[in-house]
Amino acid sequence: LIQIPDAFFRAVVDFELPPAGQYGVGHVFLPQEEKARIEMEAIVNRHLKKGGQKLLGWLDVPVDNGDLGESVLPSEPVVRQVFAACGGNCPDQDTFERRLFATRKGMDNSIREAGYEKTAYYVTSMSSRTVTYKGMLLAAQVGSYYLDLKDERFESALALVHQRFSTNTFPSWDLAHPFRMIAHNG
Repeated sequence: LIQIPDAFFRAVVDFELPPAGQYGVGHVFLPQEEKARIEMEAIVNRHLKKGGQKLLGWLDVPVDNGDLGESVLPSEPVVRQVFAACGGNCPDQDTFERRLFATRKGMDNSIREAGYEKTAYYVTSMSSRTVTYKGMLLAAQVGSYYLDLKDERFESALALVHQRFSTNTFPSWDLAHPFRMIAHNG
């Protein structure tokens, strides 16, 4: 969990971003299968607009999966980030955060109602303040898997890290700690 790296995002996206705090970033796990991924992205886009937010664009998150085990690779998602600007229904950043939360819940419900498995789609974070990079990784793999984290322009005033060992469930990408606000130790 890190602070949104505004300067970094401004350098890597191919669309214009409003001032920091007036746009949100959704870090999304999507299926490898293209047709399902396109359908899920359309649902995300529709819910952002329905929630009164302005869709700015999508960004492919560069990853290096060369260090992932054979049991992890088949379930590895496509990782993308969706950017949305605060719409006219957000008088302040706290309201924007609540709108993004409600939008994420609506997206999750619509994708579940469309019959997709939970593990095919997962929003790790959707916020105008923070973004969460996570996965079915060991703690030492996070920095090598997510190439963004190696970029010198990638800066944050905070970073929280949590590692979980699955004790009562089979590990999967979507079961990595929710970590949307704080971490806990079960």
